[in-house]
Amino acid sequence: MSAITQPQYKTFCMSEYDVLKKVILCEPEHMTIRQVINDTQKHFQNEGIHVERSLQQHKLFVETLLNHGIDVVLLSPLEKYPEQVFTRDIGFTLGQTIFVAEMAHDVRKGEEEILKTWLKDSKISYYNLVGDEIEGGDVIIDQSTVFVGLSNRTNEAAINHLRSLLPQFEVVTVPFTEKYLHLDCVFNVISPNEALIFPEALEQKEIDILGERYDLIEVSEEEQFTLGTNVLSIGNKKIISLPINKQVNKQLRDRGFEVIEVDITEIIKSGGSFRCCTLPVLREQPAN
Repeated sequence: MSAITQPQYKTFCMSEYDVLKKVILCEPEHMTIRQVINDTQKHFQNEGIHVERSLQQHKLFVETLLNHGIDVVLLSPLEKYPEQVFTRDIGFTLGQTIFVAEMAHDVRKGEEEILKTWLKDSKISYYNLVGDEIEGGDVIIDQSTVFVGLSNRTNEAAINHLRSLLPQFEVVTVPFTEKYLHLDCVFNVISPNEALIFPEALEQKEIDILGERYDLIEVSEEEQFTLGTNVLSIGNKKIISLPINKQVNKQLRDRGFEVIEVDITEIIKSGGSFRCCTLPVLREQPAN
């Protein structure tokens, strides 16, 4: 019988890399580029999204998670929310608390209500960040440190409010070039001492701060466009990544990670990959 360091919580998350036990997703049933809200969508606007292909790819992704013993919750997709596949943005789990975000863009406002309905039905309490423009793609957790991207989706007032709510955590503001949408599109922590980064999106000051904490694995401009930083760690040095990001995958394998390749290239046309498509509810810390 394996030992764990915390009781059987319904919700618990203290990092981006502990063993993933339960996660929220949503099928891309109504995914379309209705309003261009990022550079990736602009690039694929005329080509469009093949919904059947995106559904098949998403199903394979879900099956991959299930095959690794992860409990997958699927929220109900609604036609009025074309970006609903990106469940990461509607909230984040920190410690035993799920924080529900307030979406910044009109095309996404209301998605958080479906999450709240599931939480209520599951008898899971949550903290509603009403009046704060903050999205989960900008929130990256590593034990007692919370990195929050300053973007056009997450503002300084929201970060300051979060800091006041979390006196036991160090909340670090990370400004980056806004066109990259969310922090996890240019930075992602994958172990206690390693992180993926696209340095061109950050000022040298921020790179130095992050470089003091982590061995930074640089992602090329080409693989940033295919969201090379936006991998999903499921624990025990296992990472889900896109097959097309060959340089990222090689660097990870050279460092001893097991890279699980899943093709969701149809979904990334809308500007998000594996991390964007997943809202962790429960991660299990290893026994010391």
